[in-house]
Amino acid sequence: MLFSLSASTHQLACKQKQNERQALIDSLPCRKIQALSIPQIVSQCDSGSLSPSTILSAYAKKSLRSHKATNCLSDVMFAQALASSSVGGWGPGFDGSDASSTDTIRDRSLLGVPVSIKDTVNVVGHDTTIGYSSNVGKPATTSASISAIVHAKTTVPIGLLSIETTSDVFGTTRNPHNLDFTPGGSSGGGAALPRFRRHDIGGSGVPGDSHHGGCATSMKGLEGIPIVSAPMASTLDDLSEFWKRVCVPLPWRSLNLQDEGRKLKWGIMWDDGSIPPTPACRRALSTVAAALRKQGHEVVDFHPPDVVAGLQTGYKLLLADGGHQVASPLQSGESLVGPAVGLLALFNLPRIVKKAAGTMHPRTLLEDREAIVERDEYRARWHEKWISEGLDFVLTKATLMSVGYTFLFSLLDYTAGVFPVTKVDKDVDALPADFESTAEFKSLNSVAKGAYSVYDAQKMHGLPLGVQIVGRRMEEEKVLEGMKVAVAALNEHGLSPDIGVIDF
Repeated sequence: MLFSLSASTHQLACKQKQNERQALIDSLPCRKIQALSIPQIVSQCDSGSLSPSTILSAYAKKSLRSHKATNCLSDVMFAQALASSSVGGWGPGFDGSDASSTDTIRDRSLLGVPVSIKDTVNVVGHDTTIGYSSNVGKPATTSASISAIVHAKTTVPIGLLSIETTSDVFGTTRNPHNLDFTPGGSSGGGAALPRFRRHDIGGSGVPGDSHHGGCATSMKGLEGIPIVSAPMASTLDDLSEFWKRVCVPLPWRSLNLQDEGRKLKWGIMWDDGSIPPTPACRRALSTVAAALRKQGHEVVDFHPPDVVAGLQTGYKLLLADGGHQVASPLQSGESLVGPAVGLLALFNLPRIVKKAAGTMHPRTLLEDREAIVERDEYRARWHEKWISEGLDFVLTKATLMSVGYTFLFSLLDYTAGVFPVTKVDKDVDALPADFESTAEFKSLNSVAKGAYSVYDAQKMHGLPLGVQIVGRRMEEEKVLEGMKVAVAALNEHGLSPDIGVIDF
C-alpha cells in the first residue's frame, strides 16, 4: 500500500511539473502571437496593443526553426523588414505620413501580418531564382504588390515543373510530417500553381488571380494555361481573410452556405482516366463523402469529359515551344527533376516517333492556335456536363502521384481548394503483399504502374491526406465556403482527426 501511494505521488508530481512547463510555454508571447488570426493581428496592430516588430520577431524565430528542420527557406528578409519604417518606425501615433507609399502600412489591409512568399515572387534587391542557378545574383528591381510584411521566401522545384521541391541551388525541402518525403511543388510551370503544397503539410489553399503582377515564371508569355498566384494558410478563416484583403481587386461576395442550410450536390471524380486512386486517397475521398451524406447533401459519382484527352491538349499548350523555356536556363551540371525530365525527353525522340505520338513535338503557330481551340471546346464540354448534372462542386483527390488531378483544373481555369482530411495509415491503406501479381495491377497502364510502384503506406505512414473541392471559374468565394461545409461535416461526425500544423 505504501508503495502504491508513493507511485501515485510520483505520477502526480510528474504530471504537475509537465503541466507547469506547458503553461509556461503557452504563456510565451510568441506562442500567443502565432495563434492569432489575421483579423486579430490587424486589429491589435491598429489599436496599438501589438507592434509589427513584435509579431515579426515571433514569426522569424519560428521560420528559422522550421528551416533548420526542413530546409524550406530560399531567402531571409527579417533585417530588411525590421528596418522598414512600416515596422521599425511603427508605434503609437505613427501614421506613415513621412513614409513612402510602399512603406506605409497603417492603411494597408494586412497591417502587421508577416507573410512568406515562394521564390517566384519579386522583392526588390533579392533574387528570384525559380530554382535555377543562372538566376543567382540577379536581384529584382521591382517588388510584387503584397500589402503585408514579407519576411522570407520559400523554396520551389527547379523550373516549377515538378511535384517534389528540390533544386541544386537550395537542395531538397523536407516534409515536416515525415522528413523522408518532400512537400509538393508546382503543377504546370506557373508562377504559383500551388494546389499541391496544401494537404501534404497540413494546410489549406485556393489558387487565385491568373494575372497577379510581380511574379516570375519559367514560361514567360504562356497564355494557353493560366498562371496563378495564391495564398495558403493553416485555417480556412485566414485563407478567406487573405482573399478578401489581397487577392481579388473586386468586391468580395459574401456567402454562407452553412447558414443558408441549402443541401448541395457534390460530384466525386474518382479517377483521372490514367491513375486510379490509391487506397489512402480513396479513403480520404470516401471519408468526406460519408460526412457530407450524413448532413443530407447529395453526393454522386461524376464522370467528366475525357480527362486524358484534355490533359493531352494541356501539354500541347504548356510545352508548345518544345520545352525550350524550361530547359534553356539550365547551366552545365544542372538538370530538371521529376516529371519534367520524362516530358522533355520525349522531344528528343526521332521526329517520326514524335509525330506518331501526336502531342510532344514543338508546335507551329497554327498548331498552337488549333490547340487553343481544342482547349476552349474541352472547357465547353465540362461546362455543359457540370450544368446538366446540376453540380455545386466536384470533389476529387489531391495527390503527389499524378499531376493530372491538379493540372486539369489549371487548364479549365476552375477554382480548386485543397485541405487535409486524414493521414496515411500503414495498416488500413496498405496494398496487398502480392499486388503486383494481381489482375488489377496488370490491367494498369504504364504510367499508373509507375505511380503505384512508389506507393508505400508503411513509409508514408502519418503523412496528411487531402482532397480538392472544385468550383467553376470565378467561384473563389463559393469554393471557400464549400470547404468550410466539408470541414464542418467532418468535425460534426468525428470523421476527421486533427491534422494540425507541425510546431517547431
